[in-house]
Amino acid sequence: MGLTVVKSAYWEHFQHGADAGVRGVGSTAASAFEQAALAMTAVICEPAGIHPVQKVIIECEAASLEMLLVEWLNAIIYEMDVRRMLFGKFEVQIKGSRLEGKAWGEALDESRHRPIVEVKGATLASLEVRRRVDGWWIAQCVVDV
Repeated sequence: MGLTVVKSAYWEHFQHGADAGVRGVGSTAASAFEQAALAMTAVICEPAGIHPVQKVIIECEAASLEMLLVEWLNAIIYEMDVRRMLFGKFEVQIKGSRLEGKAWGEALDESRHRPIVEVKGATLASLEVRRRVDGWWIAQCVVDV
């Protein structure tokens, strides 16, 4: 009887000088984008501590998957800043050059969320969106903090 290993999507950080590298890994490009967004949130605070009480629709478009990742993360940063919110749950659909996303979160509560830093923007540094040899997708870049 063989052992079946089930992989699930995940996020992680990687070192990049004074800034932060965010990486999402998933079975689809959309799943990797969702995980990259969670990795970005985790630079600020613990995503599990964010209650998904308000949904925000985020749409963006770009000529390549790499630039779509940057647009997606920057759109999230914009919504966090304008709405004074944090997001801890994401859903992404990619249709050609267009991304249709949803972000769930709540108003920033500094005493409860205890934000560590402010993310100012997604950059082109270490930007990569690709399918790995194992079939899983990676979506990563450096965010300016």
